[in-house]
Amino acid sequence: MVLSDKSIRELLRQGELTISPLEDSQIQPASVDIRLGNTFSIVEDTSEGILVLDKRISYKTITTDRYVLMPGHFVLATTMEYFSLPNNLTAFVEGRSSIGRLGLFIQNAGWVDPGFEGEITLELFNANRTAIELRAGRRVGQLVFAQLDQEAQNPYRGKYQGQRGATGSRIYLDTEVRLNPQG
Repeated sequence: MVLSDKSIRELLRQGELTISPLEDSQIQPASVDIRLGNTFSIVEDTSEGILVLDKRISYKTITTDRYVLMPGHFVLATTMEYFSLPNNLTAFVEGRSSIGRLGLFIQNAGWVDPGFEGEITLELFNANRTAIELRAGRRVGQLVFAQLDQEAQNPYRGKYQGQRGATGSRIYLDTEVRLNPQG
């Protein structure tokens, strides 16, 4: 069940859901607007020109209230807001249509797990032929909250818990079974 503005306000009032900072005008009929923070990160070039997923990837991070995203470029950004979701609530990250119509794609894998706490890292891609100016504080998307049928048995406690700022990939920490390429 997607939560209404009334339900969102009640969870905030009870302290079950926390969003900080939050202005009342950010609460929409079935979502909460998210604003762009002031940290941006880009992957640093490697001598090989290849990103290897099981090795730590280096990022250059800057703090600024204005960032110009060039055509065809990608940057990690963060939300202004810090979130703390209870174990029975999940959220979907959606970009604003008005911004998508400019060619700015906003992604974050689209999902915030129950129990997550932190700022949300956004992946931004400029699909336009012209540069796009990004400004801290600008509404760039929204969170749509959904109630779980029951509390999560294993709420999120993963590698991005408590993150602040534009946080790079930590895929190198994954513990997957690695197949022997030789058979």
